[in-house]
Amino acid sequence: MAIPNQQPAHKHPVKSIKARVVAISWRDLAVSFGPIALLGAVVIWLAIWFIHPAPPDTITITTGPEHSNFWNTADKYRKVLALNGIKLKIVTSEGSLDNLRKLNDPASNVDIGFVQGGVAADVKTDNLMSLGSISYVPVSVFYRGAKTIDRLSQLDGKRVAIGLPGSGARVLALSLLKANGIEAGGKTELRDMSGDEAAQALTDGKIDAAFLMGDSASPPTMGKLLRTPGIRLLDFSQAGAYTRRFTYLHELDIPMGVFDIGKNIPDHDIHLIAPTAELVARTNLHPALSDLLIDAAKEVNGKASVLQRAGEFPAPLAHEFRISDDATRYYKSGKSFLYRAMPFWLASLIDRTLVILVPIILLLIPAFRMVPMLYGWRVKSRIYRWYGALIALERGAVAQSEEEQELMLTRLDHIEEAVNRMKMPLAFADQFYVLREHIGFVRERIMNRN
Repeated sequence: MAIPNQQPAHKHPVKSIKARVVAISWRDLAVSFGPIALLGAVVIWLAIWFIHPAPPDTITITTGPEHSNFWNTADKYRKVLALNGIKLKIVTSEGSLDNLRKLNDPASNVDIGFVQGGVAADVKTDNLMSLGSISYVPVSVFYRGAKTIDRLSQLDGKRVAIGLPGSGARVLALSLLKANGIEAGGKTELRDMSGDEAAQALTDGKIDAAFLMGDSASPPTMGKLLRTPGIRLLDFSQAGAYTRRFTYLHELDIPMGVFDIGKNIPDHDIHLIAPTAELVARTNLHPALSDLLIDAAKEVNGKASVLQRAGEFPAPLAHEFRISDDATRYYKSGKSFLYRAMPFWLASLIDRTLVILVPIILLLIPAFRMVPMLYGWRVKSRIYRWYGALIALERGAVAQSEEEQELMLTRLDHIEEAVNRMKMPLAFADQFYVLREHIGFVRERIMNRN
């Protein structure tokens, strides 16, 4: 009996089959690689979202009156930062308290500022952090008269200049005077005066004493008062008591003659009390700028002087502000290798690039290892999908009618034709030919039915 549709097994020449065997299936590879590429894009987006952008090339610092100690320090910072391509804009203020208000006000557009210890008790500091203390700010109380004064309580009933509102000098003067029972509205006349104004008033005899500090008075002004006959610097005989009562204060010993050995100024050892000045920043300060600012502080404030030892400042002395994480890391281990070995702009660029690349590489290495598995699974799935059809045909090959046989062979011809059209990578050629052998096996079963 003639067997219909016996030719399909010979329809496709060997050359046609070989043309479908390729070194690699780029389509399957693209589909397999797609999820990995999508994962990589998501990781890159997340890295860019969470890392800091490039550091700004301009930052703003709030200091104190022009030519005050704070202003002079900022001017030195400006020159150091300029060497690294960072422009520092200096904004004058009334002093530490005014600086603190500006730092807390987003509309002020200041990034950093000098804040004297002891002024932040009633001010919100949640969005601020310290890059460290940079110097002592001695409480300098100058007074007139031949009678020696060594306690603040002796200023009771006198005319005392305490600085302008907004200055750290005024805040601290009020706190110290209050501890001695002297408050505004009493018999002591407390006057709001700037440092230079108070110095002139003291020289002219219009006031009896003046609180002068680095955020409100210039060094030449205080130096001039030290040399003015009839004006003295108060020697805090109770310095130890003040440092116990006010934890942000330090006791300083000023040796006789330290300001002028030839003229023996001062003419005796003096005990002073002093808070520290902190370099305070907003919490969104770029980490790279944090390192750069502490570097500038080391260069400007790290030298020895009559008030401090070399290398004593800057220092992470936590008082009213928490020390930032970046500053803590810097004080423990210094600058990273990149910032030590390269220009600031290049180190910053490489640092940010590494921040992006390292997590991407760590995540994508195992992901890339899955590509061959996905690729193999996809190619094999194209082979295995035909086995279901072959099994169904083989099961129906028993006790079939002649018409059913023709239909089954026609269907098998379509399967074989589709299989021969498949692009099959060389690595899976053995499985491809095994499939074709199985097609031939099913054909024999159909044709040789009982």
